[in-house]
Amino acid sequence: MGQTITYLIPLFGVLGLIYTFWKSSWVTRQEVGTERMAKIAQAISEGAMAFLKAEYFRISVFVAVATVLLVVSANAETSSPLIGLSFLVGAGCSALAGYIGMRVATKANVRTTNAARTSLGKALEIAFAGGSVMGMGVVGLGVLGLGVLYLLYSNMGWDAVKVVNVLTGFSFGASSIALFARVGGGIYTKAADVGADLVGKVEAGIPEDHP
Repeated sequence: MGQTITYLIPLFGVLGLIYTFWKSSWVTRQEVGTERMAKIAQAISEGAMAFLKAEYFRISVFVAVATVLLVVSANAETSSPLIGLSFLVGAGCSALAGYIGMRVATKANVRTTNAARTSLGKALEIAFAGGSVMGMGVVGLGVLGLGVLYLLYSNMGWDAVKVVNVLTGFSFGASSIALFARVGGGIYTKAADVGADLVGKVEAGIPEDHP
């Protein structure tokens, strides 16, 4: 019975990703709004994805170095060089979750704004759906990644402690990417905020609390 449940765990991850794809497609089908709204949304989307691409390129350097260090420093008795694989899978799942979230967020924002022009209920529905895509995407990728790795390692004749030790590389990889994305995104948004503030106050002469 326990072994059967173990094999079912990755399937729950797949179900989560199916839900993510379904809800993302639903959000995409909603009305964008006016031509000007679509143009602004497209510019925001292109800027966001350009930032994400640049950030991931730099993070990949850290991922490569950390993977090599984990493989080289692995203790054969209590761990394994495969902890590097766990780290890579975790980092990949985290990066993919960030990509999915950024894509759907830039789509949901403008569609929520457009829906709010006629119905707050519809706007809430779109906003909630957009948020659920990111949430379920994280859960689905996490469950799928950990489930597949656990099945792989548990069939290698290791004891439970060694399996868990090697699996910790997954959480290390996932949390590392999330940390860098959080810090990098915070720096980027703060720079944009300060830039907009300077332009508004210094160049345009707009007062601090002007609507």
